[in-house]
Amino acid sequence: MLSVAVVGSGPSGVYTAQALLRQSSAPDVRVHVLDRLPAPYGLVRYGVAPDHEKIKSLQNSLRAVLEDDRVTFVGNVGVGGPDGVSPARLAELYHAVVYCVGASADRALEVPGEELPGSYSATRFVSWYSAHPDVGADPFARDALEARSAVVIGVGNVAVDVARILARGADELRRTDVPRAALGALERSRVREVHVVGRRGPSGARFTTKELRELGALPGARISVDPAELALDPAYSGVVDPAGAPALPAVVRRNLEVLRGWSAGGGAVDDASHRASGGAVRCLRLRFFLRPVELLERDGRVAGVRFARTAPDGAGGIRDTGAYEDIPAGLVLRAVGYRGVELPGLPFDPVRGTVPHTAGRVLRNGVPSPGEYVAGWIKRGPTGVIGSNLSCAKETVASLLADAPALVLRPAADDPPAVLRSWGLRPVEWGGWLAIERAEAELGRSLGRGPVKIPDWPGLLAAARDENR
Repeated sequence: MLSVAVVGSGPSGVYTAQALLRQSSAPDVRVHVLDRLPAPYGLVRYGVAPDHEKIKSLQNSLRAVLEDDRVTFVGNVGVGGPDGVSPARLAELYHAVVYCVGASADRALEVPGEELPGSYSATRFVSWYSAHPDVGADPFARDALEARSAVVIGVGNVAVDVARILARGADELRRTDVPRAALGALERSRVREVHVVGRRGPSGARFTTKELRELGALPGARISVDPAELALDPAYSGVVDPAGAPALPAVVRRNLEVLRGWSAGGGAVDDASHRASGGAVRCLRLRFFLRPVELLERDGRVAGVRFARTAPDGAGGIRDTGAYEDIPAGLVLRAVGYRGVELPGLPFDPVRGTVPHTAGRVLRNGVPSPGEYVAGWIKRGPTGVIGSNLSCAKETVASLLADAPALVLRPAADDPPAVLRSWGLRPVEWGGWLAIERAEAELGRSLGRGPVKIPDWPGLLAAARDENR
């Protein structure tokens, strides 16, 4: 029997397990899906916005894979680092190991003032309202949400997500699984103005049209777009290629249509009626052709962002115009991309932020390392959407199965979780995860809500240990 460990229980890890079941001789494979956290699903649980219920429902299909008799979930087991199992020791337990550890680091702005209090990565904010136990009930929000104005730097879906959560009323989030402390902080939030800023024009934005339109559907939110900034983008006029077909991707054309409508006043809200119903109007301003050059300080905290005004350079890029603009803000969130993090014991390309590989086979000194594979963002970089992990996983699994005749000749442990326990780890298996689910459902019932996430390590582990309750 082929014994495989998949490190990471997010979409790339679960899709890898699924591909192993489908592409191999099904009865002859055993898959253990390991995760540092005691809860599965990765970014679907801890990265998808709580009000995106359709995307979060992807957990149901991931769950079906993890409940297969040939698959075992092994949570609360870190790999690499001082407290984790090294790749070398993990290789002693399985015929093959597939690393699906994602890209967990944020890209920095690398401008003065970035480390000021009040300046955070968007991922940290997402982790806070998603109840990631590494962040928990982080007190940063108590001060940060006192700000009247916030700046979100970046024009991708993560930037749109955090802007939407800042502008959405707490009452609408009450029916989601947002943790209790985060919901309370958002309810008390004083943020009334959110600027979403990109250094390029709207045609260079990376958000999807669906995400963009959701901003315009927020109750009590007014959308503001500067017509002059739209007009500065060469694509805004609807450029076509010589054959007469639209030169722009469909998503860019749709985005420009939405922005055009908002710039013409389509993003207005009836302030009087909304206030009469007890709401508080929030303004969302989408800005373009502004490059951050400095975070401004007052009284030891961030007080705003200084931007250099940019313009198209005529060659598909941008240039600085020499003009500057300051946007006051007591909260700054950067959402300018992710980057892979080196896993001690695995080779790593610091420039690409990925593990060197060929068709998913890990390369050590340029040579495939028997039994070591990668899939997901740590393999290809932080690109694509959730579904992109399917084809990525299939390619890696095809390589693994081609190597399988040699791999099964290697020694492997009969009961890897038992060995992990003998090494001093405390794995949380599927029964422990089900106990966490029950505890979150009970917490929600006690608050008059649906399931509410447990946001801290002690709470999650205590719930997992009560699996026989």
